[in-house]
Amino acid sequence: MTWTIELLEAMLVEAADTLRRLPSARPRGYFTTMPTPLRDVVEAVAGDGGAPRRPPPSAAAISRLDQVLCWHPWLSESQWRVVWARAAGVPWRPLCRRLGCGRTKAWQTWVTALVLLKTRLTEAGVAPPRPAEGHGEKTRFSA
Repeated sequence: MTWTIELLEAMLVEAADTLRRLPSARPRGYFTTMPTPLRDVVEAVAGDGGAPRRPPPSAAAISRLDQVLCWHPWLSESQWRVVWARAAGVPWRPLCRRLGCGRTKAWQTWVTALVLLKTRLTEAGVAPPRPAEGHGEKTRFSA
């Protein structure tokens, strides 16, 4: 099995999603002694109007996030910004506005960064991850 652009892109998307699902850092020592309010069935079904929160990421997903974040030194700052923004789901127009360049230049930067990552990972002898098997955690990428 070899590294592909699609696999790299899927790993970056999963890493951005994992980072988004990590619990937020809160200062220690602050807590409340107020009991949780009891809700009746109607209130429980209606909820608070927000989207349901996804569960925290698994240890395997966090390990893959760490692996992806180790790729940062291989790319220039502008390449990393474009790659990470695309992985996080930022559309091209706001990304181009933020970078101050056209869509073609941003796309070229993105593709160049992915090819560079593929080349560096292949040269370094890093084995691509295997897809989850059986009953284990399903990943967003398959190979």
